Amino acid sequence: MPILDLKKLNSYRARTFCLPPSPRVTSPKAALDFVNTRGFVYFWPIKGIDLPNLWTAVAGNRVVADKHDDPGHITWRWKDNALGRKIWYYAKILRRKATMISLETAPYFYALSENYGSPEEDYLLAYEEGRLTQAAKQVYEAVLKEGALNTIDLRRAAKLANAKESEFNKALEVLQSDFKILPIGVSEAGAWKYSFIYEVVSRHYPDLPEKARLISESDARRKLVEFYFNSVGAAQERDVNKLFGWPKELSARTIAGLVEKRKLVRSEYPKQKGEWLILPELTGAHLF
Repeated sequence: MPILDLKKLNSYRARTFCLPPSPRVTSPKAALDFVNTRGFVYFWPIKGIDLPNLWTAVAGNRVVADKHDDPGHITWRWKDNALGRKIWYYAKILRRKATMISLETAPYFYALSENYGSPEEDYLLAYEEGRLTQAAKQVYEAVLKEGALNTIDLRRAAKLANAKESEFNKALEVLQSDFKILPIGVSEAGAWKYSFIYEVVSRHYPDLPEKARLISESDARRKLVEFYFNSVGAAQERDVNKLFGWPKELSARTIAGLVEKRKLVRSEYPKQKGEWLILPELTGAHLF
């Protein structure tokens, strides 16, 4: 079995994560190119998850700064200014964390969502089957009926003004992760003069459901796993499960298909037990 070449991996990730000696991302255009090249990235680094993210690509491999005047926080302005411009897809998707997805890749994610072509009815089915909470149902119905709403007005329209903050926030996360709503702008409403404006996904991106309809679930998973490995170079099957949250048998089937096509190679990690999956170009010596 081949063994992973760590020197090759480190060099590979330096390029895909925009780490030295690779140039950092220094402009909104470069940020867009970064997202489009990688297919999808996190906005912030997420503990326990290896995936390119905009903060690291801009500020370097360091923790997110607490100080608001840190130069790395230019990423926040780029992200807010891009909301509504439809240059990428931004919402809490992977593990319900802030995710930036290229418009070319978004249909593959949508194809795996619980949306089947009728925004006015799909959520009711999800609710009846217990996959949508009462709070999430009320939030979605409010946006569906009233149109785009900032967080303050949305909470009121959803009749959740007296609900716990955590209940309302969880509803927003659930609806975003299933591609039902997304932030499309920023409002000065609220005590902090900062709140997202949410809209129904199918209204903001009316062509997204049709594009996704042509993609099978197996093709969608295969494409997304390819993007993932093209970004990280090497990972274990459990990492795929952790990131995407798919049933283990579906992840295993997707990986097996990529191995069969020689897109991935099963390998050993130096001085570690357990099987790894790597890009063919990252193999080193063979273990016998």
